[in-house]
Amino acid sequence: MSDTWTIRKVLTWTTQHFEKRGVDAPRLTAEVLLAHVLKTTRVRLYVDLDRPMEKTELTTFRALIERRMAGEPTQYLTGVREFYNRPFKVDPRVLIPRPETELLVEAALHRLPKDAPGTALDVCTGSGCLAISLAAERPQATVLATDLSPDACALARENAQALGVAERVTVLQGDLYAPLPPDARFEVVVSNPPYIATGEIAGLSPEVRREPRMALDGGPDGLVLIRKVIQGARRVLKPGGLLAMEIGETQGDAVKALLQAAGYDDARVEKDLERRDRLAFGTQPVAT
Repeated sequence: MSDTWTIRKVLTWTTQHFEKRGVDAPRLTAEVLLAHVLKTTRVRLYVDLDRPMEKTELTTFRALIERRMAGEPTQYLTGVREFYNRPFKVDPRVLIPRPETELLVEAALHRLPKDAPGTALDVCTGSGCLAISLAAERPQATVLATDLSPDACALARENAQALGVAERVTVLQGDLYAPLPPDARFEVVVSNPPYIATGEIAGLSPEVRREPRMALDGGPDGLVLIRKVIQGARRVLKPGGLLAMEIGETQGDAVKALLQAAGYDDARVEKDLERRDRLAFGTQPVAT
């Protein structure tokens, strides 16, 4: 890149470069990375399209382009991912939150009281996006979150602090339900557990393979953690409480059968915005 390149020319060149190399959403990726370098918004880029970029800005941007071309996810490069209208810090310690996971928040909010105390549990919390979103949307709710990874727990606590809900979100390190107090009971249990079959991980995109394997690998059939989440939730849900999980698009029938076998009422699977099986629900029987 020459010293005279403007924002307009840099965006055009980068978009074309990303298109040739098969990067997803090339224009959007170029805009997000450049806005990050310039410490501005994507909208502001278009206001300043004819502003020449400085050498230091070009050098920093070029380094990000190279890292993106090497397979690093855009969100790890910028260090942030928007989720449920809030900025979450993300880095290689955690899975990058996906838009479809916001549907779990919507489902859980229907079950948590709006103007009264409520309790929720987020199993396999990662960045804390589910737990923190629930606490932020329900100011009287108390939320517990667990994750096996100490690094993920540390980042989830950072996000809870940054987003103003640390007093009501407790992050516990440990395996699924093991860290919970013995008498803990919840109106809602949410989980986005690892659900990709071990044998399929090698075929994922280079960007996804950069994410923590612990957050991806669901065992030989992709259902190892899902089974444990389903069984464990029966022990901690209040009567009438909701279990809401994210699942793989080919797992709907199998997960619904697991929910029914575990004794949940109203076991069902719902689709995401692309009409793929993505969410699974079960309700704790009122009489157990």
